Amino acid sequence: MRSNRLGWILLAPTMIILFLFGVVPFLYIIWLSFHQWNPAAVNPDIIFIGADNFRKLVFDAGFLASLGVTLTFVTFAVLSELVIGYLLAQAFMKDFPGKAFFRTIHTLPLIMAPIIVGSVWKLMTTPSIGIIPHFLDSWFGYDLNIGQSAVAAFVVTVIMDIWHWTPLVTLTLIAALVSLPPDPFEQAQIDGAGKRQIFWHITLPMILPALMATVFIRLMDALRIVDEVLMLTGGGPGSATRFLGVHIFREVFPRTSYGYGSAVSLIVLYLTIVVCWLLYVSMLAPRNPKKD
Repeated sequence: MRSNRLGWILLAPTMIILFLFGVVPFLYIIWLSFHQWNPAAVNPDIIFIGADNFRKLVFDAGFLASLGVTLTFVTFAVLSELVIGYLLAQAFMKDFPGKAFFRTIHTLPLIMAPIIVGSVWKLMTTPSIGIIPHFLDSWFGYDLNIGQSAVAAFVVTVIMDIWHWTPLVTLTLIAALVSLPPDPFEQAQIDGAGKRQIFWHITLPMILPALMATVFIRLMDALRIVDEVLMLTGGGPGSATRFLGVHIFREVFPRTSYGYGSAVSLIVLYLTIVVCWLLYVSMLAPRNPKKD
């Protein structure tokens, strides 16, 4: 009894912090999403409007465009990070000269704040001073200008996210690969299985839980990307990189539409939960059937 009381006492500070900075703001966002509040308006009173904010976003062309751009970005970025991260993890499982150096260099983007990442890529892609436009023009004769080309801005944003977050995928998959027992692989080689068969029937099923956990983390991060995009493109040109996070930022701060921004935030949260749940049901749930 005394040990249980001590445990709750030790957990109390963490639980209080989580409640104050997690639960309370979330409940406030839910409450605010059913109200209209514009502090910069002539009448800044908070007015209850029911589900009008949610009804509005269904017909909001800007929100729908941001949703489509965001889902496209998440698909390309997360899939690329998984493929590249796995290949790098397999490469780092082998010994080669300079392995420690390359592994350290590879993980450096993870320690950089998102706003710094956006600033660095902004400098590297500025036509007058950027190293990337210089080499593309010298080698391929391509004039890169993310301020004018919507496709170029979107592609550069995807590449920036891959550069920033692939090390996370690599590290988690290295941990998963290191923990695999050698017996199934040795038995498969004795039975004459090829590399492709070993990957699909042994390696992938065994690292799938770690792989899906990594996918969930990356999905949640990619769906709410804001800082890097604001620094790199500002959401432009046009709506090419106006992702959902940028859309919420534009609604809440420049337009001071707090109620509508809260409603969009809840929809993004719901979308994230649904996507992760669908992935869990389709990938992990069949591996863990309920016992009768």
